[in-house]
Amino acid sequence: MPLSNFSPVVAGVWRMASWEWSVAERVRWIEQCLDAGVTTFDHADIYGGYTVEALFGEALAAAPELKARVKLVTKCGIHLLNPSRPDTWIKHYDSSGRHIAASVERSLTNLGVEQLDLLLIHRPDHLMDVDEVAQVFDALRAAGKVAAFGVSNFTPSQFALLYSQTPLVTNQIEWHPLHLAPLTDGTLDQAQQLRLRPMIWSPLAGGSLFSSDSDAAHRVRRAMGRIAGERGVSEATVAYAWIGRHPSKPVAITGSRRIEAIREAVAATEIVLTRQEWTEILVAGTGKDVP
Repeated sequence: MPLSNFSPVVAGVWRMASWEWSVAERVRWIEQCLDAGVTTFDHADIYGGYTVEALFGEALAAAPELKARVKLVTKCGIHLLNPSRPDTWIKHYDSSGRHIAASVERSLTNLGVEQLDLLLIHRPDHLMDVDEVAQVFDALRAAGKVAAFGVSNFTPSQFALLYSQTPLVTNQIEWHPLHLAPLTDGTLDQAQQLRLRPMIWSPLAGGSLFSSDSDAAHRVRRAMGRIAGERGVSEATVAYAWIGRHPSKPVAITGSRRIEAIREAVAATEIVLTRQEWTEILVAGTGKDVP
């Protein structure tokens, strides 16, 4: 399943446990996201201390007609210190076939679905055996339990290694005007070379684009504010449009529970920044003109 089958903006649900919503409120939020054009929801087994998938699954169980309308992404491979995991005494990564298969079964149960649309390895694992990962991916795909696979936070060489043995559809990475490394470390070059759209987490720098007192954040806000004023949109929309302007066709993940914030992200899909507008924000982030 290529990423083009997903919505151009993805709703991240990592904070859902802290929202303390009733099942009905969760159902209503999912419906509002769908009405806004967001059909894809980004999970991980560890979110909310291993609780968010089940919270989302409760909502889908209460409104089963929604299952056919949503695309579900989840991630696995991180062991956290948590009372529900008494055998874990140190945070570590695990990309073993046994762990991946077990994580998929738990995610399917928690979400109350028969298939995950996309499974990602959450973090690079130095002990990853690519042949073992490829084998379990093939088995899960053949069993109809996972439609597509990808990774998150992988370097280009780590991505290339796993990609050499099994099909991958995306690398979910951090990228925004205050974190520009993917532009120069080969990550976005690789995405474009392989025609695989990257997923972008924290496109607003976790809110720091609008709250940080750093010089870079102030410069970026001034640049985005000027463009937003001329375009008649919010600064957040400009930030998402900056991400979307890259030719690798990134898919941004918004982590807000506010529907208005989600609509601001969706609005960016209708905007194409000029090269000069895009470069103005880049220069603001780096603090120096392009060479």
